[in-house]
Amino acid sequence: MVSYDRAVPKTLLDSLAKLYPDSSKTTLRQMLQSGRVRVNGEIEKNAKRELESDEMIDVTPKSVQRALPPELSILFEDEHVIVVLKANGLLTVPTERERDTTAQAYLNTYLGAIGEERIHVVHRLDRETSGILVFARHFAAREALKEQFAAHTVDRIYVAIIEGAMSSPAGTFRSHLREMRDLKMVSVKAHPDAKFAVTHYRTIQSANGYSMLEITLETGRKNQIRAHLSEAGHPIVGDRMYGSEVNPIGRLGLHAKLLGFDHPMTGKHLVFTAPVPKAFRDLFRGAVS
Repeated sequence: MVSYDRAVPKTLLDSLAKLYPDSSKTTLRQMLQSGRVRVNGEIEKNAKRELESDEMIDVTPKSVQRALPPELSILFEDEHVIVVLKANGLLTVPTERERDTTAQAYLNTYLGAIGEERIHVVHRLDRETSGILVFARHFAAREALKEQFAAHTVDRIYVAIIEGAMSSPAGTFRSHLREMRDLKMVSVKAHPDAKFAVTHYRTIQSANGYSMLEITLETGRKNQIRAHLSEAGHPIVGDRMYGSEVNPIGRLGLHAKLLGFDHPMTGKHLVFTAPVPKAFRDLFRGAVS
């Protein structure tokens, strides 16, 4: 996969022309229409789409395109790890009802096509949350990465769109989260089944009854961000499970935009970012905070 950070060109076709100077515009348009071009991990076929300076263009090789669906793109891979960008709506791992259309299953197919073993799961994102995930390609890499997640040394930053505005533009939530019978996570007093959770937030923008927050996780509990924001009276838009009654962007307003970890074999610190989804930006476009 070829990745390119646009600096000067104004349209997607302009950017592709700079990336592939020997290709004709007809060839580039065919590349777009075949679904090989992604902007911020999402397939884009509009050649005239105007791009912002921090948006990322990925062009998928035909061989990889056949193995992976539009909802999953590879940001980085070597013989030890694969870092991917998952779209909202795609499960990370199989469930009893859904086994084949998951990030794990697709990556197993991808590895199988090149004669390798099955992928190893390290962590998860909720089905409706988009963003960056790392998978391991062998047991030793998985165990080394899991140790980092358990020690909370992994960098994890999210962007959330919430109802209303926080009373303080920045702050921290601390509580013990326990999973209830309805599968919701709820803050409780210290309990054997509860796990301590810490969520830091800062407001990026507020307008039109909504706010965009940057969320930094100190811990990584199930539904941690969703539960803490709901309990603060500002549920994530589109999150009916945690009390939201509006959905202005047509999806859950949560995106894992940054993941940083030490390479399990070399120890080198790696950081991967995925720009804020277009639907998030559009909600605030032209608004005055």
